[in-house]
Amino acid sequence: MKASDGHSNKKLHNWLIYRFRDKFLSKYAPLYKGDLYDFGCGEAPFKPFFEQYCKQYVGVDWAGSFHDTKADIAADLNKPIPIEDNQADTIISISVLEHLCEPQNMLNEAHRILKPGGAIILQAPWQWMVHEAPYDFFRYSPYGLEHMFKKAGFSDIQIEAECGFWATWFLKICYFLRRFVRGPKPLRILMTVILTPFWFLFQILGLALDKIDNNPALEACGYYVVAKKA
Repeated sequence: MKASDGHSNKKLHNWLIYRFRDKFLSKYAPLYKGDLYDFGCGEAPFKPFFEQYCKQYVGVDWAGSFHDTKADIAADLNKPIPIEDNQADTIISISVLEHLCEPQNMLNEAHRILKPGGAIILQAPWQWMVHEAPYDFFRYSPYGLEHMFKKAGFSDIQIEAECGFWATWFLKICYFLRRFVRGPKPLRILMTVILTPFWFLFQILGLALDKIDNNPALEACGYYVVAKKA
């Protein structure tokens, strides 16, 4: 199965971002082992995917989440996390770091909670709209991410762009057009029918044109980080 199968946020106007996510999360599958902790799990949409590989999935999130959280451990990731040292084989955190007012705390805690040799796989946005306001605090360049991970004590840090210029900006257009789907249900249905061909075309164009972007890290929608605890 794919990571995004059944994800509630995957729609006609944004399927491309989930295609990229499926690609990256599948790429790191060999790291999903033992006790896997999902920091900022929300509705735990990726749980079935990770459970294909790990021994135990543990969701961690705070009680005030905008989502119908399915956390196994309630914790504010801006503060000390109630998990003992050296407990996790793997930590996952997808689209969470931007929502933390004290993001370094989460990375410090992740390093503490990981077993020696354990890995963290994290995704954070760069060129992306404000979302889940007012809990949207930061955007991260690859250099900022590297600095923060080093500060937390991680090593073997690898950072990869989620996509390039064209996919990023065509996705922005698709999300902008999605704003016109509003009003009574019949009008929303009509606007969806009208806009769907444009959403499809723009995302296909973004996917195709990204192949000519020889440096996607310059203007990506986000970045993936893989790092280890020595």
